[in-house]
Amino acid sequence: MAKKPRQAAAGTPAIVALTAAGVPFTTHAYEHDPAHPSYGEEAAEALGVSPAQVFKTLVADVDGVLTVAVVPVSGSLDLKALATAVGGKRAAMADPALAERTTGYVRGGISPLGQRKRLNTVLDASASAHATICCSAGRRGLEVELAPSDLAALTGATLAPIARP
Repeated sequence: MAKKPRQAAAGTPAIVALTAAGVPFTTHAYEHDPAHPSYGEEAAEALGVSPAQVFKTLVADVDGVLTVAVVPVSGSLDLKALATAVGGKRAAMADPALAERTTGYVRGGISPLGQRKRLNTVLDASASAHATICCSAGRRGLEVELAPSDLAALTGATLAPIARP
C-alpha cells in the first residue's frame, strides 16, 4: 500500500501551497495578543515593518460572488474599486462565518493562499512597490513574506488599485 505524503505539523495550507510551488518565502511567527484591536497592525508592529508592507486578506461579496481582496493594513478596502476590478457592480463585506467556511481559515488568519475553495482574488496595486510583502500564513500570529509577483501568480490575482488610505 502506498503511503500518503505527510505534511509538516506546523504547515498551514498556505505554507504547504508555497512549498509545493517552490516559491521562495519566509515565515514570521509572533505571539498573538487577542486584545489587540487590529490583526494587521499587530503583525506590522510585531515584525517591525511598515504597515504599508503588511497586507490583510478580506473576503467580500461582489454581485453574489465571494471575492478576496488583499490590501495594505495601513489602508482600507475600497469596495467600489473592488467591484470595478472584477467587472462587478456592487460589493459588500462577506459574512465572517461564510468567509471562514469558504476559505478554511479563521478571521484574523485568513490567507490568500491555500484556501479551501479558490476564490477570485484582487491584490492592491501598491504591492508592486515592494520587493516583498507580508500576508497571513493561515493562522493568527503567523505571517509569510514573499514577492508580490509570486503571490499574484499563485492566487491568480488581478492587480488593481483597491485600497484607500
